[in-house]
Amino acid sequence: MLEVFVARKVRTSVLTNKRIFEVCKAVLAEEAVKNASISVALLNDQDMHIANKNFLNHDETTDVITFPFEQKKNKLTGEILIGVDVARKHSKSAGHLLAFELTLYLIHGLLHLCGFDDLDPVSRKKMRKRERFHLSRLGLPDIAPSE
Repeated sequence: MLEVFVARKVRTSVLTNKRIFEVCKAVLAEEAVKNASISVALLNDQDMHIANKNFLNHDETTDVITFPFEQKKNKLTGEILIGVDVARKHSKSAGHLLAFELTLYLIHGLLHLCGFDDLDPVSRKKMRKRERFHLSRLGLPDIAPSE
């Protein structure tokens, strides 16, 4: 069973609640997760900055912050914070759609919840490969970072 809760501090019609659920369902199925409860929050720069400072001690805004919660009864639980303002800026400078960028951030957060990390070059390469895999499976262009 998959539960997805969405909170919106920023309004954007390019990533609907239905689409968030579809992406979560597709990614988690491919990662062999059958039971999950995930919260997704779409935030502005100010709120992402505050969360990044309070939880990670980074004094800046960011694109994605993921909080895996305790595993209970084979259930993946966690929260994904997505920086919509960061996505807007990056998608504009990269020349692709905001919907693609936001979907990449959601995929990235889901992969973190599934145990992937990007803290070292080897792990980062594995994570980028999985991001590309999921983008392709969703019929989206390869916009994952090249690192």
